[in-house]
Amino acid sequence: MKAIAIVPGAAGSHLTDRPEPSITAQDEVKVRVIRVGICGTDREEVSGGRSQAPDGKKELVIGHEMFGQVVGAGSSVSRVKTGDYAVFTVRRGCGLCPPCLMGRSDMCQTGKYLERGIKGLDGYQTEYVVDKEQYVVRVPAELEAVGVLMEPLSIVEKAIDEVLRIQIVRSPEAATTPDWIFGRRCLVAGLGPVGLLAAMVLCLRGAEVYGLDVVDSTSARPKWLNVIGGNYVDGRKVPADQVEKKIGSMDLILDATGIAQLEFNLLDALALNGVYVLTGIPGGDRPIQIPGAELIRQLVLDNQVMLGSVNAARGHFQMAVDDLSQAQLRWGSHVAALITNRYPASQFAELESNHPPDAIKEVIEWG
Repeated sequence: MKAIAIVPGAAGSHLTDRPEPSITAQDEVKVRVIRVGICGTDREEVSGGRSQAPDGKKELVIGHEMFGQVVGAGSSVSRVKTGDYAVFTVRRGCGLCPPCLMGRSDMCQTGKYLERGIKGLDGYQTEYVVDKEQYVVRVPAELEAVGVLMEPLSIVEKAIDEVLRIQIVRSPEAATTPDWIFGRRCLVAGLGPVGLLAAMVLCLRGAEVYGLDVVDSTSARPKWLNVIGGNYVDGRKVPADQVEKKIGSMDLILDATGIAQLEFNLLDALALNGVYVLTGIPGGDRPIQIPGAELIRQLVLDNQVMLGSVNAARGHFQMAVDDLSQAQLRWGSHVAALITNRYPASQFAELESNHPPDAIKEVIEWG
């Protein structure tokens, strides 16, 4: 079967042949891959950045945002059956720490976890994959057009879930209000796929949503945001450190930019008792200057929380299924408009240096 592979540390990718996997245990599931999303992590890997091949191998099959259809299952599998649509999660636990032993490898304490298509395990940019039932999530047939969004949406679900859990613990109001986000002013910075999916979830929960980016308001991302009820903020006209003055303070800020200076500047917009969650990972090591004393003073005196969130557990994927279903009921085919470009596997190498400016989510079609 065909697969897209890289040599970690070297720039470039290539189409290669791999043996088709088969079920060898009663708890395994075999999936025919239909499509796989392309994200910043993939592009970083292809450029020679952070990645790790499986032990004893020189190559790594990349891709972690998969969607496919079950073509076989072991005798003990009950979560899915042949013909079901499904996704596999990404991270595999270290098998040593309590979180991993509890199925929460997203909170691994040892750092010895593996990730399909990223760290020590082949990924999903291939025709067939086999994995354990504990990592599979069934996707309803009505979500076939948007199922490939499940992995980036799971990142959002975890981040927002952590915000709610923190607020419930520390805020008397949140502890007595199940829908704390309802009516709250929320800012999403960076309107790539993760940012727009975050805006979608917040709109579903009744928030007043603002999306910050540096593109024209008539381009694809702001237009998609406006349709779901979000408000676009052009960061060229309203710089991050002017958001509070020009738009007002925000109860929740979710960053999906990975731009360190912007991430710190946005702290000025965080409201009293607010929460700021970071999902974007800055690249490079260029130093920045920040007013450290002022920043710490604000966090302390305003009861603010700033936290990072990465990866997601199987439960967050299930939350993603539920929210995608609700979003499709509410906005119909507009949700699928997030997927702007589709390519065959043979064209993947051409995409390494070609990222259309109006693209949102790009996918490889294997089906």
